[in-house]
Amino acid sequence: MAGLALDGSNPDVSLLYDINGLAKSAPTWFDRVMEFIGEYGIMLGMVLVVLWCWWSVRRRGTLEDSVTAVSGIVWAPLAAGIALLINIPIRGFVERPRPFKDHQGLDVLVDGKNDFSFVSDHATMAMALGVGLFVANRKFGIAAIGLAVLEGFCRIYMGVHYPTDVIGGFALGTAAALLLAPLAMMLLTPLVGAVSRSPRVGRLVRSRRPLSVAGAGSRGEALGIPEPRPGSGGGGDGEKGLAA
Repeated sequence: MAGLALDGSNPDVSLLYDINGLAKSAPTWFDRVMEFIGEYGIMLGMVLVVLWCWWSVRRRGTLEDSVTAVSGIVWAPLAAGIALLINIPIRGFVERPRPFKDHQGLDVLVDGKNDFSFVSDHATMAMALGVGLFVANRKFGIAAIGLAVLEGFCRIYMGVHYPTDVIGGFALGTAAALLLAPLAMMLLTPLVGAVSRSPRVGRLVRSRRPLSVAGAGSRGEALGIPEPRPGSGGGGDGEKGLAA
């Protein structure tokens, strides 16, 4: 199972050399930036997107909307953790060495990568977070998926993964986030709903100061304010006269 991509004529290897070759022609400072982004920067960006999404959804829509959205946000990091656990036996079964161990001339930007290569942990975790966040909010989910794709590119650029390692990570992260989402939401939604009713920690789910009606209306968002029912006394004297 170790020889998934050993031949230089393999498109997997060719694409690896093409992308990693960009590192050879780039300035040293740019390689250092890509190293930081690929190792830590994208994951930090993911955390910021998740926090921004949480801050946004707890202030918009109805309480039920906030409960559902926050449940999806909670599911995103759980999906990433589950995907990483699934990857442990996959790596041990495939046992693919890192590309720089079988191919000469690669510009490796990170030292100490001696574990197996397939599939990429970074790509798996990033895509699981992105797809899990997409379950909660499409706009923020698309942004997170874009970051996940950039993470995969960085791992190849750094010379520590084959393209198929990254593609496999994307597939694993997506499968874990989507296939387990119905069960996860079924379990998380009642729990998050109970938290929302707590006077102490309810603000984690629903802001005490949601967007104003005017502000929400300008964005085309509904706050779930119930419409007045006939005979509820919501109208003025003029309205009652017209109704009569």
